[in-house]
Amino acid sequence: MRGFRGAALLTSLLIYVPPVQMTYIFVYGTLKKGQPNYFRMLPDQGNGKAEFCGHARTVDGYPLVIAGKYNIPYLLNRPGEGHRVQGEVYRVDDTMLSFLDAFEGCPTMYQRTSVQIELEDWKVEGRERSPGSMMEAFFYSTTSYQPAWLKHNFYENYDAYGDHGLVYIDREDREIH
Repeated sequence: MRGFRGAALLTSLLIYVPPVQMTYIFVYGTLKKGQPNYFRMLPDQGNGKAEFCGHARTVDGYPLVIAGKYNIPYLLNRPGEGHRVQGEVYRVDDTMLSFLDAFEGCPTMYQRTSVQIELEDWKVEGRERSPGSMMEAFFYSTTSYQPAWLKHNFYENYDAYGDHGLVYIDREDREIH
């Protein structure tokens, strides 16, 4: 009988799967749907799980600029300046969060910090939220930027294919130094 209880305990330990931690992320640049790096959010890429939740905008204004020789969108961590930035909300698992940290060069190029956002719509059944409601999510912003970037145009909504004429250079097409 004693061996049976031990086997049952071992079996129950092997069957238990802890719940997956999910984190809300607000993306505003090349990771949005229709943008050059959106494919990295898809499940077949092996980067983890990302569930699209809806559209939102930051509660505070931020300077969103396109800068550098690769025309990268940078959200400067200067709350109260710039525009209320539009973007998308995703629920991501720890694997995707780790991938995004590495992809965004966190913590050197970007820092992952929390931000208050206002929902424009919500697409997740069973987790209803109303348009206009506020929530907290993480986003990638930077405190490391050239002072001249504060003189760039500030954007409310990034589109790599927009009429700004600044062509985003994919990572795979960049010069290696």
